[in-house]
Amino acid sequence: MTRPKAGRAVFRFQNFRYYLAARFLWGLAIQVQTVAIAWYVYDLTRDPLDLGMIGLATFLPTVPLSLITGAVADRYDRRRILIIGYGVMAAGGVALCLCAFMAVLWPIYLVVTVVGAARSFSNPAGQALVAATVPDEEFSSATAWTNSIIQTATVVGPALGGLLFPLGVMVPFAVALVCFVVATYCAWRIVPSQTKLGGKPPVTWSMLVAGYRFIWGRSAILGAITLDLAAVLLGGATALLPIFASEVFHTGSWGLGLLRSMPAIGSIAAALTLAHFPLTRGVGRTMFMAVIVYGLATIGFGLSTSIWPAMACLMVLGAADVVSVVIRQSIIQIETPDEMRGRVIAVHNIMTGTSNNLGDFESGALAHFVGAPPAVLIGGAGAVCASLIWMRLFPQLLARESFTQAK
Repeated sequence: MTRPKAGRAVFRFQNFRYYLAARFLWGLAIQVQTVAIAWYVYDLTRDPLDLGMIGLATFLPTVPLSLITGAVADRYDRRRILIIGYGVMAAGGVALCLCAFMAVLWPIYLVVTVVGAARSFSNPAGQALVAATVPDEEFSSATAWTNSIIQTATVVGPALGGLLFPLGVMVPFAVALVCFVVATYCAWRIVPSQTKLGGKPPVTWSMLVAGYRFIWGRSAILGAITLDLAAVLLGGATALLPIFASEVFHTGSWGLGLLRSMPAIGSIAAALTLAHFPLTRGVGRTMFMAVIVYGLATIGFGLSTSIWPAMACLMVLGAADVVSVVIRQSIIQIETPDEMRGRVIAVHNIMTGTSNNLGDFESGALAHFVGAPPAVLIGGAGAVCASLIWMRLFPQLLARESFTQAK
């Protein structure tokens, strides 16, 4: 019998096949639902502030729950957590269908908050569960496949959501609901006996504080994390894409789907490039330049009057963001000792993850007062200025030549 090639060997394991299917359908559902919510809310109110409130509603459960979600994933059956989390998201999908049917707005924010809480639990459990679906020697390959399939969902989902919306306001919400239900079923089919835990210690408040203290004492890590936080908080434009699709480019929901897909396409292209041509020198300068390019691409998007140059700017934006992310995560992994890595990464996830949601709120609130294009231009300029200021505040990060040591 012919053995499968190394890259596809992980598909011999049924648990991993069900896991991968669950993660893909979950990612697809999230993306379709996100596009549908944004377009539905803006179509209903025509107020940018309401778009920003979606980001705020997603952000609200993240910080308080971050203190316990990691501990829950370490102490309890991750498969069961995944099933419950996906089930709650499916229930949220039912509620969104009802909201769309009745053409109501305010319950959507409550649903988004509940779904955000479910994601806070299912994300760490889902990321950690992959190790229980394959042998140790196949873990690296399984992780690569998981990342690839989630990126694929990130590209396909927004375009699909935009294309479905003209078929009826409930159609994209119904498709997302079906995906959540099937994802829950796939998670349920993972064999429970292979997901038992090894008694890892819970994440406590003192452990979380220790992570903050460690980051505060490491200039390179502190500079990298706070630079990303400032750039995304100021330069986030994705929350305003429904306005650009409708009012600036006059394309409708299909244009929104394309616009939402472009950063992911740029991210994949940059990730593949870095995989084949890894950075070996000037990593500090490259990181700052990537944030500057991110800000300039945001400005270019804000100045665009047609969808095609706007799509190109969003692709560049996504590519620049991935370059910054790869450098930041590599520095964190290398600078942090193994016994501190979990706590530092937990803090990193809190700071960088919540900045996206707060950035959406900031963009929506600013657009409410000055308009969408000026808000994007101000945000892009803010990201560029943040990079220039951080160069002065963290000269050691700027001078860093390689991942393994600072100059």
